[in-house]
Amino acid sequence: MNIQKKLMVIDDEPAIREGVRRILESGSYLVETFSCGHAAMERIKQETFDLVITDLKMPGMSGMELLKAIQQTRPNLPVIFITGYTSVESAVEVMKEGAMDYIAKPFTPEELLDTVKRALDQQVLALEDLYIRKELLDSAGFDQFVGKSLEMVKVYHRIMQVAPTDSTVLITGESGTGKELVARSLHKHSARRDNSFVAVDCTSLAESLLESELFGHVKGSFTGAIQTKTGLFMVAEGGTLFLDEVSNLSHTTQAKLLRVLQEREVTPIGGTKPIRVNIRLVVATNRSLRDMVAEGTFREDLFFRLNIIPMDLPLLRERTGDIPLLVAHTVRTVADKLGKDIKGVTAGAMQVLQSYSFPGNVRELENIIERAVVLADDCLITTDDLELNNGPNKIYADLHSRRNRRVDDLKLSPLRDYTSVPLSVEDLKEIKQHLRERAVENVEKLFVVNALQRSNGNVARASVETGMLRPNFHAMMKKIGISAREFVES
Repeated sequence: MNIQKKLMVIDDEPAIREGVRRILESGSYLVETFSCGHAAMERIKQETFDLVITDLKMPGMSGMELLKAIQQTRPNLPVIFITGYTSVESAVEVMKEGAMDYIAKPFTPEELLDTVKRALDQQVLALEDLYIRKELLDSAGFDQFVGKSLEMVKVYHRIMQVAPTDSTVLITGESGTGKELVARSLHKHSARRDNSFVAVDCTSLAESLLESELFGHVKGSFTGAIQTKTGLFMVAEGGTLFLDEVSNLSHTTQAKLLRVLQEREVTPIGGTKPIRVNIRLVVATNRSLRDMVAEGTFREDLFFRLNIIPMDLPLLRERTGDIPLLVAHTVRTVADKLGKDIKGVTAGAMQVLQSYSFPGNVRELENIIERAVVLADDCLITTDDLELNNGPNKIYADLHSRRNRRVDDLKLSPLRDYTSVPLSVEDLKEIKQHLRERAVENVEKLFVVNALQRSNGNVARASVETGMLRPNFHAMMKKIGISAREFVES
């Protein structure tokens, strides 16, 4: 059963107050209205509300004063401002003070309802985030991870669900997302924590050597086998064996691994007597094993044996809110190691880092920061110290990367679709104008999408960060056919 959300509206102008009430009630919200902030605050102390919508400039208690009073009494109660003062300065001020969003007069019923829905959705996510963090981060010991975003909290929660079991785990994610760190955390939080954690990179050894490493061999079983060797399956007895980049195993090794998982025993190369093994297997890959099965390069039966508990790790560009934490941690770690007095990064450098796509994920960020710490001449790392290729071509390429699904879906207009040479100056002018319009349209699409991605679909924040008036930003969104809802993380 859906519980109706209770909203409060405060505005000293009766027409606006009642107009907002009717719009909200048409959206199935329960609404109470007030003409001044003092009366509204008394009611907030007595009753629970889900959202407050208030005018910014009111006699008696201003909207800003009301916001501060609400933050002291009900710190988790979201506030949206209605204002006729549409300057960027006023928007920046209310957002800095903790407002959830703002909407400028005049506005349509759809704009108001969209803003309210987005604020309520974000509040639900925020409350869930706080709860999960309290339950996990404060008590479960994830100190080896750096990140408090909702995406990472989901990873922590998955680890705590899976770690106590002996089920095989398949960790997927791009290079640099921390797959081995997750594997080690699964071991750390398991009943096997007092036994060995053995990690094997399946790309580092030739097939014959890898089989010997994994399964062991007996003396004389092949040229160079001058003594019996214990395989890593036996070394990891009672503990966890981690196979990184398992997609690189040959078909022969895949077949042997499948048998180990089925029988829970290993036969060394050249041996005749199988040896029972008791290990927890965790594997990782940056490729899609399902796609490899379809291509015929990975055994389907082994895939099903490995894919008991899947874990897909988020990309760094999907959790940009963690970048300041990662930067601070890496600066501190590297500066201490190198003995340099580096305190952090400048605001400009942080803005560049938060706008960068990080195709190499956390590992690339760590490399960038280490290089910057080495090169920095001052106590703060500057944009120049980062040495990022962030020119227009780089930004354009990053936005068009196949990794960036939303930008891929923009269907940018082709700019080179003229196969004939213009025959007159009028033809030339027409073609040039057409190309200019298409180029501007493409840049506007990229501009809007990038801003909405960085603000998680919050139009107010996007307009503030880009320096545009919200009505103008919203008009540009409508012009290119993009909805803010597409960018709100679920």
